[in-house]
Order: sequence, then structure tokens, then C-alpha cells
Amino acid sequence: MSDFCKRLIDLLASLAALLLLWPVILLIAAAVRLESRGNPFFLQERAGKNAKPFTMIKFRTMRADVDPFGNSPKTSDDPRVTRTGRFLRETSLDELPQLVNVLKGDMSLVGPRPLYVSQIAEWNDRQKRRLEAKPGITGLAQISGRGSLTIEEKLELDVQYIETRGLITDLKILLRTFAGVFSRSDIYEKKYSQNQHTRGEK
Repeated sequence: MSDFCKRLIDLLASLAALLLLWPVILLIAAAVRLESRGNPFFLQERAGKNAKPFTMIKFRTMRADVDPFGNSPKTSDDPRVTRTGRFLRETSLDELPQLVNVLKGDMSLVGPRPLYVSQIAEWNDRQKRRLEAKPGITGLAQISGRGSLTIEEKLELDVQYIETRGLITDLKILLRTFAGVFSRSDIYEKKYSQNQHTRGEK
């Protein structure tokens, strides 16, 4: 699939989704703000295609007074995560605002997850290949184990996506993503390598 076709699909799909879901987005933003005062959206710089930084948008799932660069929650009862935030995380609804990132062209519907620019220095040459595509709201790593995978395993799956990407691959990933949302699959990190760790509100 050419970059033009992928961008056209991303543009039309994200615009249609935002027009359809804007009442849901407003309701979620209100629920987040009512439970925890502060900006209902979580904004953080991440690495885009070719390592170009961009501001990623999500719904805030933690209390407004916690460190946004701290370690990711490991369990559903993490005290930093609000009740609304727990529901948003487990249903992946916290990702909805990233449709704006897709519309702007910073992200794609499908691609490697957007990680920190500072993490690039930890990757080997093969792992850096994940930067050849725009980061995605969902991707091969997200449908292949989520919290049960190590960071290295996720990076390898991201590279495998780069090597096999195409329209059929993207459609399969999107379908499996929807199935995973409805099955409420485990999202919390459980396995870590000795040399790497996760940070921030993933």
C-alpha cells in the first residue's frame, strides 16, 4: 500500500470517526474532569516517523497531581488511576483523542506505538526500523499480547509490521483490535527486561 493510499484512508477514517464520536468524546472529557480536576486530556511529546517529535493526545486516566513521566501502572488497582481512567484504559477509550493526531498526520490508525524520543538511544539498528512508519493508535504488538510482552518483544513485532505492512495487514490488525476491546484483554505490563522499563501514561 502506497503512503498516499494509507494517508487517504487515515484522513477519511479519522474525520468520519471524529464526526460520529464527538458527543462520546465530550461526555468522556466531562467525566474525567468531574472525577479529577484538571485538563481531561493527557498531552505528551513522543517520537513520530523518522524520530520527529509530536504531541500525542489521550484522555487523562490518572489523577492530575501525579508525575506524568512516572512508571506505567502495573495493576488495575494502582492508586494513581481514577475510576473513570481505569474504565477508559480497559476499554481503550482513552485512545480516542489520538484520532486528532491521525487527522493532523502525526499518527496513523495502524503502526508502531509512539514511544519517547529519549528511548531511541536504547534501541539497536533493527529496532530503530520501527521509526520508518508513522506511529499508530493500534498495531501488531497491541494485538499480540499487550501487557504479557516484554519491551523487546514489542519492538520486534513493530519491526515485523514494518516488513509486512500493507492494506490487508492493516485491516486484519484493526479487526483484531476491535475484538480485543470487546474482550477486555489485559493491558497492564507484567514482564520487563533487565535493561529497559516503561515510563509514562501509556
